[in-house]
Amino acid sequence: MSEHRNPFLEPYGTLHDTVPFDRIRLEDYEEAFMEGIRRDNEYLEKTINNPEKPTFDNTILNPFDEGDGYYDLLDRVSTVFFNLLSAETNDEMDALAQKMQPILTQHANDMRLNPQLFERIRQVHLHHRRLTAEEKMLLDNCYEGFVRSGALLDEEGKTKLRQLTEEASMLSLQFSQNLLKENKAFTLRITDEAQLDGLPDTAREAAAQAWKEARSQEPEAYGDKGWLFTLDMPSYSPFMTYSTQRELRKQMYMARNTECTHDNSENNIEICKRLINLRREIAQLLGYKTYADYVLKHRMASNVRNVYRLLDDLIDAYKPTAIKEREELIRLFKKNNSQLSTLNSQLKMMPWDTGFYSHQLQMKKYNLDAEMLRPYFELSKVIEGVFGLANRLYGITFKENKDIPVYHPDVKAYEVFDKDGSYLAVFYADFHPRKGKQGGAWMTEYQGQWITKKGENIRPHVSVVMNLTKPTDEKPALLTLGEVETFLHEFGHSLHGMFANTRFESLSGTNVWWDFVELPSQFMENFAIEKDFLRTFAFHYQTGEPLPDELIHRIVKSRNFMAATACLRQVSFGLLDLAYYTKKEAFTDDIISFEKKAWKKAILGEQLPDTCMTVQFSHIMAGGYAAGYYSYKWAEVLDADAFSVFKRHGIFDQKTAQSFRDNILSRGGTEHPMTLYKRFRGGEPTIDALLKRNGIKRGKK
Repeated sequence: MSEHRNPFLEPYGTLHDTVPFDRIRLEDYEEAFMEGIRRDNEYLEKTINNPEKPTFDNTILNPFDEGDGYYDLLDRVSTVFFNLLSAETNDEMDALAQKMQPILTQHANDMRLNPQLFERIRQVHLHHRRLTAEEKMLLDNCYEGFVRSGALLDEEGKTKLRQLTEEASMLSLQFSQNLLKENKAFTLRITDEAQLDGLPDTAREAAAQAWKEARSQEPEAYGDKGWLFTLDMPSYSPFMTYSTQRELRKQMYMARNTECTHDNSENNIEICKRLINLRREIAQLLGYKTYADYVLKHRMASNVRNVYRLLDDLIDAYKPTAIKEREELIRLFKKNNSQLSTLNSQLKMMPWDTGFYSHQLQMKKYNLDAEMLRPYFELSKVIEGVFGLANRLYGITFKENKDIPVYHPDVKAYEVFDKDGSYLAVFYADFHPRKGKQGGAWMTEYQGQWITKKGENIRPHVSVVMNLTKPTDEKPALLTLGEVETFLHEFGHSLHGMFANTRFESLSGTNVWWDFVELPSQFMENFAIEKDFLRTFAFHYQTGEPLPDELIHRIVKSRNFMAATACLRQVSFGLLDLAYYTKKEAFTDDIISFEKKAWKKAILGEQLPDTCMTVQFSHIMAGGYAAGYYSYKWAEVLDADAFSVFKRHGIFDQKTAQSFRDNILSRGGTEHPMTLYKRFRGGEPTIDALLKRNGIKRGKK
């Protein structure tokens, strides 16, 4: 048997230098982390002891931006480890993360707070050769990055900052690990088939499959026959939409909406309070009034006032319609429960009723149901449709390559080729929920794009990770329209990564301001209800018949069903986020009651005393969106405005698509995002296209 060699410490030797997941062992990570730190320190010493005058080339153009194979070890191993910590973790990975996180944070601080290194950077910032626009952006980002990491603080301030950032990084990690454990811990086990009333066959089959899989792992805990439901969205959402069992809906709803509030080791309440205070202290130590002020300095929104203006404008525009939508739901609830209402005058619609009655109302108004569409959205066909859309717009093609190593059998790896046939990127797609995988959907990278000193264009390896409906023994994976939209959303992010064509990796792809990064993703969602797009892939998985025109008509007609309610939901999250991170004083409130007040003006339904969003709100506690959740609505204004250009010229217009690619998708963070957007659009965006799309404001006839 040959001796094991740590794959991180030598050239991968794989096609396109892809990660050799099949050769990585758990013990390889720690060894590579520590060697990466040693190499970083070696480079630091070499740089600060350089006797030459600091220049852009010998100080700013470091191996981390050039993608050096020796000095970028820490970045490579960190990328793989933390990506898998979200997509395919286990107890051993979690324990290693707990061990390494403080070491890595301390090391990052050692680099960013090194006075000799910062002085060299400062000198270059003050005195440099003539730079290209991209070089100037890299220099500004480098200098600002050090300043925002505490380089201008005195020694006492730096010591304090180290303490705050190290504690915050550990708590963010703990938050995520707690949420994953709580999410996977709950199951609803049904053995009485009568309790499945209302559920469609797909939900029943998936639950039976889940029971079967659980029984194979724990035979003593499960009988011969049953149905297992979880809090993963492909299981939770159909149950809440279709189950006639109100008490079971309540049980599922309360389980999901009280995650991490229980009296156990996974409680996140104190963690959230501490994270809010740590971020406020960090911002104030760096000279800002609030953490939101710190964050928004490098966002398109610029300041808190502009964010609140956007959210308030959306409330003013959408709330009247949302109130009408809710009143319509309540009328249907009362009508369907008239007999019970007579017996119980206090009976009212509760949050666990909303999905159920929304579905009934949608059926009543449009005769449209997610289950009607599932047979036409078989996953392999959806993949063909999404790839075909990219081909039609941009000329790129995807070819699955099973020789590229993957980290789980669910993952598919593709080579991507540009319209001229040249290699463009590697694309990984990870579709289904499993035990060691966080909920939600996201795009990430295993390798960014950059151009070497010799002019070689190193192409990216991007990945989309989702939790879509799984196949069963009886049926292939049949998606809902909402899941198709999720796929398109994450695929939009991946195009941003795959089309990257910049000199420096730190400016390529999705390395843009966070209220701009959602534009390419949300833009792609627009295609989901376009007839000409649906016609390319939506065929019945058994008969091969295309999605009928009548169903497409109903999809289009119902596109704004409960749209105002959905908008207010997103706005409420933005309000909650800002409420925490605009605090100037220490946060001492009760999290649950504070949450209820913070988003109240965007909430129409009843707020239950025991439920809490904050403790499971990964975006703003552990996902980088702290003081930035408004970005989704900000970018929605952009995506509606951008898609209006395609609607005017044709949704598959290649000239418009090429302009979108050239001016936005390929440029990364090389220029101010509004500069890039105006170059594509010809002017600044307005909210009009969004209002028109949502039926809030009619366009001119």
